[in-house]
Amino acid sequence: MKPSPDGSGGCPRGAHSSRVARERAIEWALLFAALTSVAVTVGIAGVLVYESLPFFRHVSLAEFLTDPQWTPLFSEAHYGILPLVAGTLVTTAVALLMALPVGTITAIYLSECATLVVRETVKPLLELLTAVPTVVFGYFALLFVTPFLQLIWADLPGFNMLSAGLVIGVMIIPYVSSLSEDAMRAVPMDIREGSYAMGATRMQTALRVVVPSALSGIAAAYALGISRAIGETMVVAIAAGMQPTLTWNPLEPAETITAYIVQVSLGDLPHGSIGYQSIFAAGLTLLLMTLLFNVAGYLLRKGFWKAY
Repeated sequence: MKPSPDGSGGCPRGAHSSRVARERAIEWALLFAALTSVAVTVGIAGVLVYESLPFFRHVSLAEFLTDPQWTPLFSEAHYGILPLVAGTLVTTAVALLMALPVGTITAIYLSECATLVVRETVKPLLELLTAVPTVVFGYFALLFVTPFLQLIWADLPGFNMLSAGLVIGVMIIPYVSSLSEDAMRAVPMDIREGSYAMGATRMQTALRVVVPSALSGIAAAYALGISRAIGETMVVAIAAGMQPTLTWNPLEPAETITAYIVQVSLGDLPHGSIGYQSIFAAGLTLLLMTLLFNVAGYLLRKGFWKAY
């Protein structure tokens, strides 16, 4: 078919105009969806900032960041966020020390070594972990993991950050392994075959060729896992204890930012009080921590690609 002078590929002018209109409509719909996602994120940040302003009129930023005590519900109130930040970082670190290596090794195995039958069996079973309610994981940490750890550390308290962090690590393994495996499977087979042609073994190809090629997707999986670990609520609220003590020892009880928000959100405090407003300041801190980790992950990934 000869192309028409107007570039419509031989289609009638009306059909061409209709197709262009549909494509424009789809583009605008996709743009609206993208802007909606951005607007929701900006709206959440805006609400946290707006609701936190009355809190920071009563509490200075220096006291908020440096005071080692967090007792906003006591008669002698202290508003130092450090104990909650420490509890959040310790439980997150324990979870990541378990989830990132196990999830990455699982992804490499499923992508490069497992047979089709094994992959199609193991991967759905792993993803079933994401369907388990987090409160179930919390009681699993409290009633099974903690007693098991007490066989190793006899003086381990009933509430501790170690058991909570380990169970959170189990929770986020499917996020890390599934997304990382998808990223590795997306690497073109030609790259693998080129590595094999140079004499590399399957493991050398997986570690030195496939993993660096899939680094962008793996980094996204890590970022999701970190965000999931930082934002976990029920496991730490049940198993880590509700004691806002400034400690970096995972064998001790502590309180995280999310656990404190749950504690105050039960409705015991009047709306507008300084104690109630403290949850928005804590939520804003949690949002900034998550943003910081995501930016750091992006910069590390960018630096790796420049070096690579």
